[in-house]
Amino acid sequence: MVSSVTSTTDTSSASAQMQKDLGFTSQDFMKLFIAQLQNQDPLSPQDSSQMMTQLAQMAQVEQAYDTNTNLQSLLTAQNNATSMDTVAFIGKTVKANGSSVSFDGSKAATLQYNLSGASASSTITITDSSGKTVKTATVSAQSAGDNSYTWDGTNNSGTTVPAGAYTFSVSSTSSGGSALTATTYTTGTVDGVAFVNGTPTLTIGSVSVSLSDIINVKGA
Repeated sequence: MVSSVTSTTDTSSASAQMQKDLGFTSQDFMKLFIAQLQNQDPLSPQDSSQMMTQLAQMAQVEQAYDTNTNLQSLLTAQNNATSMDTVAFIGKTVKANGSSVSFDGSKAATLQYNLSGASASSTITITDSSGKTVKTATVSAQSAGDNSYTWDGTNNSGTTVPAGAYTFSVSSTSSGGSALTATTYTTGTVDGVAFVNGTPTLTIGSVSVSLSDIINVKGA
């Protein structure tokens, strides 16, 4: 939550943006306007209604830039608050939409997924960052709903793979031979917060998780 936002307009920022977009600022306009009054022909003065219209239009332009500057300040404050809030996720166990799994090089990783129906068998395929298949495992019958597979970190040859981020997919069939829908999840304990183009993302080992993908969070 944003605790406070300054109500003072950052006039220097607004003026700088006007200078960049229009080539002049409200102060430049006023100087020209005053010069126009000082040098007008006394016998043929400027139309006052047109001058008032010009002033009104300039005031509207300046207000628009001031409003934009204030909105940018508000968005910055909100982003900073969100960034600080994400630190609270560190040490928590999260479940998120996704198919990534982080392997630390030694500890077995749990792959979680949801089956649309009871399966007769399932095939778990794990690939590395280049898309190369490193492990294919067959799982026996499982019930509908949430299920999991424990990967010991070895490839099809029985060799332990390097630590890093991997991707998995699940292909399941029912006892009748029809294909089932398998929804995969990215799970694990959050160990840090990374910022990508100013947007905070949670890290689980080598895997990054967007805040918008999180389904639930459990305490340490």
